[in-house]
Amino acid sequence: MTSRNRTLLLALALLGLGAAATSSYVHYQMLMDPTYTSFCDVSATVSCTQAYLSRYGSLLGVPVAVLGLIFFTVVGLMVAFAPGPRPMPGGKGKKARAEEATGVAAENVPAYVFALSAIGVVFTLYLAWASLFQLRALCLLCAVTYVAVVGLFIVSWRATSVPMTTLPQRAVHDAAALAKSPAALVVTVLLVAGAWFGVASFPHGAGGAPAAEETAPSYPPLTPEQHVQFEAWYDVQPVVEVPIDKGTAKVLIVKFNDYQCPPCRTTYNEYKGILARYAPGGAVKYVVKHFPLEIECNTMDAGHNAACEAAAAVIMAHKKGTAEKLEAWLFANQGPPHLTPSQVRQAAADVGGIADFDAQYPAVLNEVKADAALGARLGVKSTPTFFINGRRIAGGLPPAGFEAAIELEIRRQTEQENKR
Repeated sequence: MTSRNRTLLLALALLGLGAAATSSYVHYQMLMDPTYTSFCDVSATVSCTQAYLSRYGSLLGVPVAVLGLIFFTVVGLMVAFAPGPRPMPGGKGKKARAEEATGVAAENVPAYVFALSAIGVVFTLYLAWASLFQLRALCLLCAVTYVAVVGLFIVSWRATSVPMTTLPQRAVHDAAALAKSPAALVVTVLLVAGAWFGVASFPHGAGGAPAAEETAPSYPPLTPEQHVQFEAWYDVQPVVEVPIDKGTAKVLIVKFNDYQCPPCRTTYNEYKGILARYAPGGAVKYVVKHFPLEIECNTMDAGHNAACEAAAAVIMAHKKGTAEKLEAWLFANQGPPHLTPSQVRQAAADVGGIADFDAQYPAVLNEVKADAALGARLGVKSTPTFFINGRRIAGGLPPAGFEAAIELEIRRQTEQENKR
């Protein structure tokens, strides 16, 4: 292997390693924080999120980005530590391989890289097909790794000087020689341990931040004076009878929601931690009703052209247990630009695991229309609109006010129960 080929292979391995490491970080953040938006989410069609959170983002439960990280690390180490020629004793300037010292013949390394990158090219072609023709989205970080893999394939092919049919025999010989090298054994053990740790520690599924971080308030509570002012304002808000059973909960909160409504996304993000703190005790029951501002399923329209599809997708996802994950994805990819109906359908399949969206859609759309009709009867004119024990709050509240409303209703309900 010439020094030029070594430099090219090492540069390509480092390029791929950097892209794979960044991809792994971005994928990890997406799983830990559904609201996270990466720098490579340029639009609905140029998006890392589409690729990472789809069914093509993992192989046998292992994120593709982590597999790429392992692949480029192995190739980079092979090339970096490939033996070079050494002067042959008494050879008058002639050079021979240093395989006796290192355990690996120098000319074998390009062949090993070629074999590995050939597998990588096949996998790359599959992922590129999935990204462009199934997801209809371009992942920029993925594209960089594709370039690195193809580059490794081409350069190693040109640098290979041994018959590929002899590669298995050469690999057995080199492995036996490396087994006698303490340094090689240490590197191998570290590589295997690092790969195992990376796979084992990577979050699976929709993920989420640790409970302490999820539930810790990130806003100052209301002062006593603000509490008095808030209670006076709260008491003059209209109250209606909401026909939803609250069961044993002290507080029933109903949100009329549109997945293409920016304030709906804001309240989703701001209230998630608050609701999580009340969920264990059962004091609060939280219900989301759909009020898409699209003429297909509502008498009110704001040009949200995929809002009906988004609401229907979440209803379908409830049956598969993927509604929370899909809801987070829809808000995280809200735009601008808005998602299109076809993109929502694709996300329903990739994120929600819904394979028969079109077959279910007519019946589920009637459920969405029923929610919208209920909202209209209750006086909903915009999204989000909340009903807290029947008290209508259009647009939502600041997080401290939302929590204050919950505490106020719990206190009042407890006082009423004590009087009975």
